[in-house]
Amino acid sequence: MPDIVLATLNARYIHAAFGLRYLLANLGDLRPRAALAEFDINQRPLDIVEALLAHQPKIIGLGVYIWNVTQTTEVVAALKRLRPDLTVILGGPEVSYETETQEIVRLADHVITGEADLKFAEVCRALLGENSEFGIRNSELEPELPAARALPKIIPAELPDLAKLALPYELYSDDDVVHRVLYVEASRGCPFTCEFCLSSLDIPVRQFPLEPLLAALERLLARGVNQFKFVDRTFNLNLPVSRAILEFFHARLRPGLFVHFEMIPDRLPAALREVIAKFPPGALQFEVGVQTFDDATSHNISRRQDLAKLEDNFRFLRQQTGVHIHADLIIGLPGEGVESFAAGFSRLVALGPQEIQVGILKRLRGTPIVRHDAEWRMIYSAQPPYEILQNRLIDFTMMQRLRRFARYWDLVANSGNFVETTPLIWAGQPSPFLAFLRFSDWLYAQVGRRHGIALATLAEKILDFITQERALDPRLAAESLWRDYQRGGRKDRPGFLEPHLPPLAKISPVSRRASNPKRQSRHRVVTL
Repeated sequence: MPDIVLATLNARYIHAAFGLRYLLANLGDLRPRAALAEFDINQRPLDIVEALLAHQPKIIGLGVYIWNVTQTTEVVAALKRLRPDLTVILGGPEVSYETETQEIVRLADHVITGEADLKFAEVCRALLGENSEFGIRNSELEPELPAARALPKIIPAELPDLAKLALPYELYSDDDVVHRVLYVEASRGCPFTCEFCLSSLDIPVRQFPLEPLLAALERLLARGVNQFKFVDRTFNLNLPVSRAILEFFHARLRPGLFVHFEMIPDRLPAALREVIAKFPPGALQFEVGVQTFDDATSHNISRRQDLAKLEDNFRFLRQQTGVHIHADLIIGLPGEGVESFAAGFSRLVALGPQEIQVGILKRLRGTPIVRHDAEWRMIYSAQPPYEILQNRLIDFTMMQRLRRFARYWDLVANSGNFVETTPLIWAGQPSPFLAFLRFSDWLYAQVGRRHGIALATLAEKILDFITQERALDPRLAAESLWRDYQRGGRKDRPGFLEPHLPPLAKISPVSRRASNPKRQSRHRVVTL
């Protein structure tokens, strides 16, 4: 049985816990005494507790994030009731700031704040009676004072030297390789100070040594990995490194290879453009954080962005490359009202990214966005993920409409199910935003919910809106929907399309036999 169990609740099974693998890789001599246990937020907390206790560990380390803190709090509470002697250590961004106000912190024994790659091992050594920087050995402690109580509850981790970290990529299992998204990174930190983002607190940008990283990527490729998601906040900040990594993957192109990067939208010089243009369609995805087009709002949140360069880069990527662009905008930023957001959204639609992620502003713990609370009357939900409920410019009712807008945009425009049909929702209208908001309000009035809408139901509602509310040609809309439907590999034409389309050609039994090689072989005509 392991002494140490590293665990977390992923948002979905497909996500592999990157941080836990770093902790395990850097346990040194304790690594044989540790095990990894991954769960997801859809599992019952008591079932998770049962699985953790089955290991009979002395220490459990839990990764806590905005998406799992509620369920993880239940897990910790049950663990401490059932096994008060068990030492629970927390880490992760959700417990690295404002620790004094969190119930999960009160329940746990220790919290390591910051990047705990090396610090977790030091704490475990102290707790298990090994030499450590804390200068504690169990044999030196009084019997009534266990090691867990001798360490401080909140333990800050110094920024680790990335050159000294053991890379975790060998810890991806064969099952991970086949079924999950694998995360990699070439750097940590961010040079920008956007106040809504935790990365604004990580000013120094640090690079992993390039040669060991590329060697690790080579080994993953050899194991059959085809999808790589880089978690760097600013992949294209260091141009020589960015180019080297792009050239590495280009030299190893093969069917199915897909690489995701998060990019600075206004930094794409000729040296990078040259390499990017060589990749075939579908091989690269760039996540581009636009967030806002409003200069005053950018100033409010300490964001620096050259919009002219951003738009030029978008045009280059869409017109001269096969890159899939995933662009982000945020609703609810201090100083940006509906009119400003609408203009920015429509401006982004005109630039043509394949996906526009409409995010609702979240008040992440520790971020300086709170300095605007009084002036802009920012009110956030008290529950994770701490989304904005209203502010001075957008009241609660309007914010709810925008929340539905964001959800329906995901279902319709971002899903890939309605690639050709989506633009018909605003065809001929001056504002894609206002046209889609009208559709969003109409759809909610029709179905009364944001989730659990069947694809066929959604397709039928889109047709109804385009033909009845927009008064567009029913045949044009139906043909577009039918092509979208087939693009997803579906061959069963929905009944609601039939009145607007020519009948599907029927294959006679004779034709069917003639087209079947097995039947042909059984009924061969012999000529003399």
